[in-house]
Amino acid sequence: MPADFLQLDGKTVLIMGLANKKSVAWHAGQVLREAGAKLIWSVRTPERRDEALKKLVAPGEPVLVCDVERQEEIDRLAAEVRGHTDALHGLVHSMAFANYSQGAVAFDATVRADFLQAVNISCFSLIAAAHALRPLFARDASVVTISISTTTMAAQNYGYMAPIKAALDSSIVFLAKAFGEQRVRFNAVQPGLLKTKASAGIPDYVPAYLFAEMATLRHEALKTEEVASTVAFLLSPRSSGINAQGVVLDAGMSSNYFDPEIVKRATEVRRG
Repeated sequence: MPADFLQLDGKTVLIMGLANKKSVAWHAGQVLREAGAKLIWSVRTPERRDEALKKLVAPGEPVLVCDVERQEEIDRLAAEVRGHTDALHGLVHSMAFANYSQGAVAFDATVRADFLQAVNISCFSLIAAAHALRPLFARDASVVTISISTTTMAAQNYGYMAPIKAALDSSIVFLAKAFGEQRVRFNAVQPGLLKTKASAGIPDYVPAYLFAEMATLRHEALKTEEVASTVAFLLSPRSSGINAQGVVLDAGMSSNYFDPEIVKRATEVRRG
């Protein structure tokens, strides 16, 4: 196997959504840097940029500011990226936000403003960024967004974010079609539950995370590093045949609902 198996050496990748060292964006950057890619980062606020420059990025890697709720900032991001590179070979869209302003409520009690803001940040931002960056994308560039392993399981605590992730999953299909002539690929990595700071904001997340860990075939939770490695593969020319797809990473959880230990514990509680 060649040393440069991923063929990303010297390629330029923009990573949107850098937050902290537990985030998917940060882990993806570590894998891409090791593969020789040139990184450009995007954060939401100047405060995040200052923190990133001090603690999270390598010397010389640009950190740009873009509040994706504002179209003018997305347009400015595209212009600033052009100032750093003539061709963009990859985009990592690792952005999601949900304001559970009412806490964990029934799905039909979702607040309209919360839902629309989450759609704007978590889904539409990908569409808007792809459009703004279109002139910069190199032929055969690759775009990867971060979704979730399933949007058809009604996890009440996750609430309205599942339909929003479903919209994100659908968007990659239409974006792949829209960019087909330019040969820019769009795919989603769909991980199971992860231990990140963002997930900590989801109501009652810890019990769900512990259950997911028990339900995987290996009885070990999915690692953010594993997500990052899949992101890097989908960005690389090695995955050139994969387009308009969602790649599920759940360590086999979706095939292990009847794990004997889980069944035993559930039936014991029911008998009790």
